[in-house]
Amino acid sequence: MHASILELLTTAFTGGASDVFLVEGERPRVRKDGEVIIAHGEPIEEEAIAGVWRECGMDPDEDNDGDASFVVPGAGRLRVNSYRTLGRIGMVLRPIKSEIPDFEELGLPGELLTKWLGRRSGLILVCGPTGSGKSTTVAACLEWINRNQQRHIVTIEDPIEYLFVNQQSFFSQREVQRDTSDFETALRQALRQNPDVIFFGEIRDADSALAALRAAETGHLVISTLHGSGVSGVPVAMERLTRMLDAGSFGTTQLLARQLIGVIAQQLLPRLDGGLVAVLEYFENVAVTRKFITEGAFSEVRDYLDRADGSTACPFLRYLVAATKQNIVDVDVARSACDRPQDFDRAMRGIS
Repeated sequence: MHASILELLTTAFTGGASDVFLVEGERPRVRKDGEVIIAHGEPIEEEAIAGVWRECGMDPDEDNDGDASFVVPGAGRLRVNSYRTLGRIGMVLRPIKSEIPDFEELGLPGELLTKWLGRRSGLILVCGPTGSGKSTTVAACLEWINRNQQRHIVTIEDPIEYLFVNQQSFFSQREVQRDTSDFETALRQALRQNPDVIFFGEIRDADSALAALRAAETGHLVISTLHGSGVSGVPVAMERLTRMLDAGSFGTTQLLARQLIGVIAQQLLPRLDGGLVAVLEYFENVAVTRKFITEGAFSEVRDYLDRADGSTACPFLRYLVAATKQNIVDVDVARSACDRPQDFDRAMRGIS
């Protein structure tokens, strides 16, 4: 690896950057605390990036894009996406983490999550936009199981973002393209690997949604993620998943209502004291919400969330107001994160 790139990666990742962006002819950039900033150094030469492509098993003369992982001394194990942009070669590098924060560090509802994770079967969903911390939330859940339960955990990921060290539990981590051809094949095969817990990287379409629910139905605890906008929250995620499964199939909708344990939706906002904080919306699927999901009454799910006491459900708005009043998030940042800023203003004044 070219010395300048090695020094850049080591400095960036030991300094807290989450990603490094390299494109030939451009100055390197790093993402830190959610912002993409220009790093020190001159524009990267084509041959320097081409050398990293080759180390990742990519041909800079023939290939257009690809994924790989490799170890860089001083920076650790990295996940790399190589690609072309306007004919030039580039790449995005991200560290694969092994240090996993716990529920308290992340501000997650630990008591509720440990109850969910104690279930022997069912589906737990973590929702949010790209870069909202979904993978970290899932990793914290899997690590809690690892420390407290004796289970076989199969993960199916693209890419692997956290490496787990076996403790009470035993992990089989599988990466798409390296260890298996695709998500659906890996999930089918996982059922033959005697798992107790399956982490299925992302529900992307009807086939993957149904496969995850079938796995839950056959006695497995399934944890997965679902992409969504920052302010969409739990009801919109449920509606999107139902549409994905085809709302015209009453049996399939009933399957979702029966197998869903709970949902966490999240987005990341800048903290007043630096760094980022996850703001959450969550709910546990109980008898009344199972009825709402079966009937497609997602406005009723929203009403249920807004009225909940916080032990099993909490809306974004309540979480944002609390984070603002505790001086964790700036009031203008919190207000802009709401889909209805006027509701935030009213809630800050104590008007329900």
